[in-house]
Amino acid sequence: MTLPLLSVWAPSAESVELAVTMAPPGAVHGAENRWDGAERFPLDRQDNGWWTPAEPVRAHWTNLASSARGYGFVVDGEGPFPDPRSRCQPDTVHGPSRLVDGAAHPWQDGDWAGRPLRGAVIYELHLGTFTDEGTLDAAALKLDHLVSCGVTHVELLPVNSFGGARNWGYDGVGWYAVDASYGGPAAYQRFVDACHGAGLAVIQDVVYNHLGPAGNYLPQFGPYLTEHSTGWGSGLNLDGPDSDEVRRYILDNARMWFEDYHVDGLRLDAVHALQDTRAVHVLEELAAETDTLSERLGRPLLLVAESDLNDPRLITARPGPGAEGTGGYGLTGQWSDDFHHAVHVALTGETDGYYADFAPLSALAKVLNHGFFHDGSWSSFRQRRHGRPLGEQIPAEALVVCTQNHDQVGNRAAGDRLTASLDEGQLAIGAALLLTGPFTPMLFMGEEWAASTPWQFFTAHRESELAQAVTEGRRREFARMAWSHDAVPDPQAPETFAASTLRWDEAQTGRHARLLELYRTLGRLRAERRELTDPDRSTTRAVVDEERGWVRMDRGIERGDAGADVGPGSVVLLAALGAEPMPIPEELRGYRLLAGHGADGTCTAVPDDARVPPHGFLLLGREGQS
Repeated sequence: MTLPLLSVWAPSAESVELAVTMAPPGAVHGAENRWDGAERFPLDRQDNGWWTPAEPVRAHWTNLASSARGYGFVVDGEGPFPDPRSRCQPDTVHGPSRLVDGAAHPWQDGDWAGRPLRGAVIYELHLGTFTDEGTLDAAALKLDHLVSCGVTHVELLPVNSFGGARNWGYDGVGWYAVDASYGGPAAYQRFVDACHGAGLAVIQDVVYNHLGPAGNYLPQFGPYLTEHSTGWGSGLNLDGPDSDEVRRYILDNARMWFEDYHVDGLRLDAVHALQDTRAVHVLEELAAETDTLSERLGRPLLLVAESDLNDPRLITARPGPGAEGTGGYGLTGQWSDDFHHAVHVALTGETDGYYADFAPLSALAKVLNHGFFHDGSWSSFRQRRHGRPLGEQIPAEALVVCTQNHDQVGNRAAGDRLTASLDEGQLAIGAALLLTGPFTPMLFMGEEWAASTPWQFFTAHRESELAQAVTEGRRREFARMAWSHDAVPDPQAPETFAASTLRWDEAQTGRHARLLELYRTLGRLRAERRELTDPDRSTTRAVVDEERGWVRMDRGIERGDAGADVGPGSVVLLAALGAEPMPIPEELRGYRLLAGHGADGTCTAVPDDARVPPHGFLLLGREGQS
């Protein structure tokens, strides 16, 4: 719906006033003087629980954006509080909001047609630690590097306003505002424009399941939250009284990213924490509205869910014309942790916690062949059966997979990457499994050159009690796993954040440079070889030798009339994870060498005495195929 300027939803309030500061936001600091001298104007209540300024007031304050003055709302005499839909919070999440003219940016992407998920290579990055500057404008200067690695989609960790100077982004409370530390809304528009100019789509990570612990003023306005706990905070009221407007708060936020910021997709954080018992789940409603908007804008808009459920319903078509009875939510894709777990265990040998079920190498084969490992099977970590098989109609690209990401690295006690424990050959095998596998690959920033920097959990809460609770809670969490306090970085310490910032200079030296070249080669091959992005999952076959640690993955398999394999795939990955070299099967002797660790990478026929070296791989391709 189109809302009058400076309106707010407060369904149970007896009175609401608009408060307008006399000083520009950012010019004052501290709770005691943020609102000194603010003028107040009463708002009129509407029948739907919205409060709007009277026409004379609205006309008087239409210059708020140009004057850079701040505003907020006083609810039943309490406040002022920031606008729940604020686009800019220059003076922290506690300070006055500022109007933003979203139409002021001179967009240069008029010819941008978007990019679908099929054929994608996603690159996940955190703006604050991606560059030394930690800004959107600085990140835009690195886009050529991403393109050289075959990246097609840039995925930004949450950018909405949070308390403090640094944060992962998952403690955000200002869902509509781009945090000022990254450059604010104008810088975000410049970044998206630059990405589109470089041929890169943008996916924005959004958190709709909870809000952060500091600066969450939504309960002052209405019943946004419920007693349902997500583990990170109270859940959103998606199915209780007044939940229509709470859902609209989410749906309008998604529309804002697509329309006002021209993003191409949203990554939906932890959707398993969304408690919604209504007949039409909020994810289905979001997908339906997004598809309608996609048709109007004339470009694909993606919705990719992070889910712990292994439930194909998320990515199954919605009921409707041509899809009666399918009963899905109709999202574009979902993360699949099973791929990560299977590869991680195969490479590192770690079998603690949820890794235990993935100890056999056959777990990797099952994931490559079927998508989910837990597809109704017993989960020892959960002590119950978990998941459901993917239907044949689910295309391969609908599963987004990785060998590292912000969660899997950052939630380790020391935030250590695979780089810290694997040799160069093992890292190369991980890259090959990821980039030549059947699913949509996602890289975590710096992975492409085996960055030596960790990525640790960091915060900068200004509230002393909250800061102490976060530090102590982190240490208690890992003390249960026999980690000493000294081995767990203090999230509040500035050096924890600094240690997590990428060192771009190392990408040009030693094994960093060699692995970067490998990622570029594999990214190029993924774009050139059609079989590597085939949506038909049945054209992939993976087998393993448990005892010797050998893995073979055939891509581009042809099927006979009875569904049986017809010979080897047109591209074959051979990897030796163990100490024993792997012989080349006779049927592959005429194949070309496309890439490999320990090989020179030239496109020559594989010699009869060739072997895959221990901790190495060879990627072979049939002549005449592309």
